[in-house]
Amino acid sequence: MTATASDPIRAYIVSEFLAGEDAEDLTDDFDLIESTVVNSLGLVRLISWISETYRIPVDDIPLEPAAYRTLADIRRFVEQAAPASV
Repeated sequence: MTATASDPIRAYIVSEFLAGEDAEDLTDDFDLIESTVVNSLGLVRLISWISETYRIPVDDIPLEPAAYRTLADIRRFVEQAAPASV
């Protein structure tokens, strides 16, 4: 998975959490938690979206915010946890 404009994870973050805002600073290492782009409710939404989109059982998804701190962290988790067909 690459960090391009067609990246579904980046696209989801932009559409759900940064709609109407400048997403220029949303780099792979931008801290989504510390910057409050993703808050606790947003984290629940993000986990649900990851589970549905990548067919990862919710029980297999870590619930600690550190796993979703950056786009790179999220991609790394998805690449490790998603079924090979995704």
